[in-house]
Amino acid sequence: MAVVDLIMPKLGESIMEATVLKWFKQPGDEVKMDETVLEIATDKVDSEVPSTAAGVIEEILFNVNDVVPIGTVIAKIRTSAKSDEPRVASNTPAAPVVEKVQDAVVVEAAQPSAPAKATADKQTNSGSRFYSPLVLNIAASEGVSMTELENIPGTGNEGRVTKKDILQYVSGRKSTVQSSQSAAPNQQTVSVIKEAPQSQQQSSNNQVAAYQGNVEIIEMDRMRKLIADHMVRSKHTSPHVTSFTEADVTNLVQWRDKVKKEFEKRENTKITFTPLFIEAIVRCIKRFPLINSSLDGYNIIVKKDINIGMATALPSGNLIVPVIKNADQLNLVGLTKQVNGLADAARNGKLKVDDTTGGTFTLTNVGTFGSLMGTPIINQPQVAILAVGAIKKRPVVIETPAGDTIGIRHMMYLSMSYDHRIVDGSLGATFLTAVAKELENFKSDREY
Repeated sequence: MAVVDLIMPKLGESIMEATVLKWFKQPGDEVKMDETVLEIATDKVDSEVPSTAAGVIEEILFNVNDVVPIGTVIAKIRTSAKSDEPRVASNTPAAPVVEKVQDAVVVEAAQPSAPAKATADKQTNSGSRFYSPLVLNIAASEGVSMTELENIPGTGNEGRVTKKDILQYVSGRKSTVQSSQSAAPNQQTVSVIKEAPQSQQQSSNNQVAAYQGNVEIIEMDRMRKLIADHMVRSKHTSPHVTSFTEADVTNLVQWRDKVKKEFEKRENTKITFTPLFIEAIVRCIKRFPLINSSLDGYNIIVKKDINIGMATALPSGNLIVPVIKNADQLNLVGLTKQVNGLADAARNGKLKVDDTTGGTFTLTNVGTFGSLMGTPIINQPQVAILAVGAIKKRPVVIETPAGDTIGIRHMMYLSMSYDHRIVDGSLGATFLTAVAKELENFKSDREY
C-alpha cells in the first residue's frame, strides 16, 4: 500500500490560504481520481478540490471552517500501489509557500519601526508561528509590532492568530489608550473612578451594545464578511480620488437597438452594453498603460496583459468580480460571449477560481440598478475602477457647424476612482474623458 498526500492547491497568485467549507468524503470512504473530496472558499470564490489519486481516505487533517495555507497537506489517501514508504514528494510545495509568507512578515513589519524588523527577522529564522497575509496587513496598518503579534493568544488551528484575534487585540489596545488619555489630565478623576461602587464598575465592564426600537440583527454571511474586509482594506491601502464626466451615447444605443435581434439570432447570445463599454476601455488602456498597473512598495508594476474585471451582482445580493482575460485580443463577439458566460456562471455559482483572479482593471455598471453615478472602491491590487451610470434621455445642446441646437439625446455619467499614489488627477481625468469620447464617437454604421 502507498499513502498519497492531498495538498491544498494553488488558487491564484494573491491567494495564500483557503477555508474548508465541506468534506464530501470521510476516513474510510473510497475515492476515484479527480473525484471531489472537499469544498473550499477563498476571499474571491468557492471551489472544489478533486482527488489526486484513487484509493481510500486514510486521514482528514483539517475540520470544517479551518483556514489552511496553500501547499499544506489536508488529507491522506491510501492507494493500492505498492510502496515501502509513504509518498512525501507532494509535501515539497509547502516549504516555498511558508518561506514566501515569512518573507512577507519581514517586509510588512519592517515599515512601522526598526525593532519590529529585527523581531521579524528572528521570527523568519525560527519559523515557529505562521501568520496569514490578512493578519500581517492588519498588524502593519495598526502599528502592531512582531513582538506584540507573538504574544497574542491564537484561537485558530495550532494556535494561529486569526483575524478575529488581532482585531480584538487592537480594539482592546485602543480602549486602554483612550482610557489612560482621558484619565491622565485630571488626577481627581482617577480617584473618583477608584471610589466607584464595585457593582457599577462591573456593569460598565460588562455593558452590551443596546439597540433602541424594534430591530432585527442579521449576521453577515461569509461572502459579505469577505467583501466588507476587502473594501476596508482598499480604503486603508489606496488614497481614493474620483473623477466624473458624461457622454452622449446616442449612436451606441441606436446601433445596439438596430442589431440586437440579428446578433442574437446569429451568435446565439444577447448583446448588452457591457462588452461595448469594455471595448472602449481597452482602447484607452492601450493609450494610457499606467492605468493598467499595481503598486509594490515604491515600484509601479505596469501590466502588459489587459484583464478586465466586471462587477456582477449575485442572487444573494453579494458582489463578485469575474475577469475577462486578454480582453484586448477579443473582438466584440468574443467579448460578448465572455461577458454573458461569466455572468451566467456567477449567477449559477459555477465560477472557477481562475475566473476571478488576475484582473488588472475593473468596470462596474451602477446604472443597472438605476443609479446615475457612483463613487466605486478600487478592487485591490488594481489602481482604478470605472463606473457607468444609467442611460437617460435628456435635452442637451448640440453643437453643429450651422449653429447650436437643442435635441433629445441618450446621456450617461461615468465616474472613475483611482489610487492617487500612482494616478494623478491629470491622468485620471484624461483617461476618463478618453473613454467618454470613445463612446461618443461610436460608429453607427459599424459591423460586429
